Amino acid sequence: MTLPELLRAARDGAVSELELISLEGGIYLLQIVASQRRCHLLDDAGRNLRLRSVEHARDLLQELPEVPLFLVHASAYDEMCGLPGGTRDALRVPVSLRSRW
Repeated sequence: MTLPELLRAARDGAVSELELISLEGGIYLLQIVASQRRCHLLDDAGRNLRLRSVEHARDLLQELPEVPLFLVHASAYDEMCGLPGGTRDALRVPVSLRSRW
């Protein structure tokens, strides 16, 4: 989904939440949860749009109506040797779309 498509879907009430997924190297991807499907925000070439920070996401999404936004960071413990198997939930923190400075 591109930014203009996201704006239209959010204005139509089709977006239930957004997840800003933190990856290694200071890269963030925006995952859109809309109408029981998940997709990523894409650039004009159809590739995942890489964001640099929460503030970058806020700047990009400033025209978006208020939609729940969560910062998601995978647990580093999943990659450590010697820990018992199984999955651990990612850290998922609510973040405001609007900066509160």
